[in-house]
Amino acid sequence: MKKNTPKGQVSKLHSGDIISGKWHRNEYSIIRELGSGATGTVYLASGKGGKVAVKTGHDSMAIISEVNVLKHFSRVQGKILGPSLIDVDDYVTGGQQVPFYVMEYLKGDSLFQFMKNHSEEWAGILLVQLLTDLSMLHRAGWVFGDLKPDNLLVVGPPSRIRWIDVGGTTQIGRSIKEYTEFFDRGYWSLGTRKAEPSYDLFSACMIMVNLAFPSRFEKKKDGRQQLKEVIRSSPLLTNYQSILLKGLYGKYQSAEEMRNDLVSSLNNKGRSKVSAPSQTTSGASGRSAHKKVKKKKKRAMMFETVLLGSFLFIVYLFYLISQTM
Repeated sequence: MKKNTPKGQVSKLHSGDIISGKWHRNEYSIIRELGSGATGTVYLASGKGGKVAVKTGHDSMAIISEVNVLKHFSRVQGKILGPSLIDVDDYVTGGQQVPFYVMEYLKGDSLFQFMKNHSEEWAGILLVQLLTDLSMLHRAGWVFGDLKPDNLLVVGPPSRIRWIDVGGTTQIGRSIKEYTEFFDRGYWSLGTRKAEPSYDLFSACMIMVNLAFPSRFEKKKDGRQQLKEVIRSSPLLTNYQSILLKGLYGKYQSAEEMRNDLVSSLNNKGRSKVSAPSQTTSGASGRSAHKKVKKKKKRAMMFETVLLGSFLFIVYLFYLISQTM
């Protein structure tokens, strides 16, 4: 790919449009737009190998930067951090040379869609997965930057959170190059926009807040106090109050530290469900029927707890293995 692409607005592509790579001669038929950001637009397209995601942009340097990030992710041993990179090229339209790259198309549900069909415990499980990936990313020298539900997808089965846009990914120590106000600690006056692990951890906490308040809200007063009150007002968020506040206030030094606290919290919550006392009903027949229902509920809760505990143990085991690589 050449680096002398002129800057300017790139015309939107539409269903049925075909882009042909100038250098590699691969063709991609546009199906529909998937999303748009500061560095370009992502489309669902059909290539010779099936469905793919194509990102086009007006700035070659920005596109090349993202390509380099994806290439770097592919070299992180034993872990797929972002979509797989398939092709990098330029296409010509209206006398303008437009850079683009092609990546794996990840099919799944948005966080909001997924949570509509699953219990609240899954919010914590997905956050554990996200923090595990962020830990790998940070140790590789990068910060995600523009971390928000729009850039995440839940694929599976088994259900697994994946990243779908690395446009805001920034090397540690530099200034965050792309952000969204609601998930930006600078907007809430709770830190700088320096690329460091704590920046991503703040955004990860705000993703949990967004799950509880899908329509989001604006800053109206002291950010620290407002977010504290919001967390205390939500049944979903109060379960993770201490962890979320530490993440929002920049008290965690690493994603591993926050993740370990969350795993402990989920394990304790699972144990408390099994040991929680239940009320009894009066009358011999009532007691007998209640005991049967109670046993069924207890078995169901024990199965759910064992399943959750097994999942967390497997995630933790993979994390320990990755630490030794």
